[in-house]
Amino acid sequence: MKIVKGNKVKVEYEGKFEDGKVFDSSNQGDNSRPLEFVVGSNQVISGFEDAVIGLKKGDQKEVIIESDEGYGDYDPSLKREIPKNIIPEGHEVKPGMIIAIQTPEGHKLPARIVSVDKDNFTIDLNHPLAGKKLIFNIKVIGVENNNDQ
Repeated sequence: MKIVKGNKVKVEYEGKFEDGKVFDSSNQGDNSRPLEFVVGSNQVISGFEDAVIGLKKGDQKEVIIESDEGYGDYDPSLKREIPKNIIPEGHEVKPGMIIAIQTPEGHKLPARIVSVDKDNFTIDLNHPLAGKKLIFNIKVIGVENNNDQ
C-alpha cells in the first residue's frame, strides 16, 4: 500500500545537518522507538510529511528539507532583551538555558537564553532548527489506513 494523506505511518529516521552531525534519531539507545504520525495532520514538519507520500512499507529514502518546509526561516526579530530583575531572587540565568515565557494570552513558549550581561539577558524565540537545511534518512516500517479521518 502506497502512503497517502490520512494513512497512519510508522517510520525509523535519522536527521542530520549538512555537515553530517546527527541532531535527532528514532534509534537513540534505550529511547529507541519509531515515529508514528497521520500523514496530513501536521504532526510533523511539512517536508517530512511530503517525503513519505508515495512510499510503502520497507521503502527507504533520503530527503533534504529546506528551512521553509522545516522549522521556518530564522527571524532575528524573535530575539528580545529582558531585564535581569524579573528573575526571582536566588535564580541564575546562563547562556544555553531554556526558559518558559508566558504570552499575554497565557500560552507558554520555550525561549533559549543566548547572552547575559550585568543588567539584561537576551532570549531567542526561534525554534533551534529554524533556518537550517535538514537531511533525513527515512525507513517506512508500517502503514495503515486511519479510519479516524
